Amino acid sequence: MTAPTRPAGLRRFVPGSAAEPSARDVAQDTPPRATEHCGLCDAPVEERHGHVVDRHDQRLACACRPCYLLFTGEWNGGRYRAVPQRYLVDSRHPVTASAWEALQVPVGVAFFIRGMAGRQVAAFYPSPAGATECLLDLPAWNRLVEDLPLLSAAEPEIEAILVRRTADGVQGYLVPVDSCYELVGAMRTSWRGFDGGAEANARIDAFFDTVARRARELAPTEGAEP
Repeated sequence: MTAPTRPAGLRRFVPGSAAEPSARDVAQDTPPRATEHCGLCDAPVEERHGHVVDRHDQRLACACRPCYLLFTGEWNGGRYRAVPQRYLVDSRHPVTASAWEALQVPVGVAFFIRGMAGRQVAAFYPSPAGATECLLDLPAWNRLVEDLPLLSAAEPEIEAILVRRTADGVQGYLVPVDSCYELVGAMRTSWRGFDGGAEANARIDAFFDTVARRARELAPTEGAEP
């Protein structure tokens, strides 16, 4: 998948908030800049570029290659963390329909971020209003973590567990957190009517097809610190 210049919804929405953009964000985006710039040093960035998580403001920022590399690797507890680009699936311990039902998430697509703003885990779903937080049964989540290694493998704040429930079953992946907000942006711009419409559903299908192609199997020793 080619990373968009600025995934819709990334700069305007704080994860966990469906609020409207702030005046500062609107000012930043009006008028649109002809070339994307790094959110750290303001240097122009290529169409395909990385992102960093600003841990203070709980938002994503575009990053030029030098700035991205500066915050890649072992984390030292600073303000910024580079978003990695690994996609994982665990066919040995898949997310099942019963596991999904145990979480009591009221939608068909959701993503889970560990350690955001010091919280154990937070759950969001893409909606026409942006990334919307939903209540999560933490005891149920903790029980699933014991059986599903993929859930604890996501690096806090910079990776997410993305799950989709369809009539054909459940798909579960570890993905970069910016991918989730790329999906959020796609849904915001294409959603029509009550159920999203044909265009939105086609884009969701295409997104998950791409994630499935990019995902590799979770290694037994791979993961993050709990």
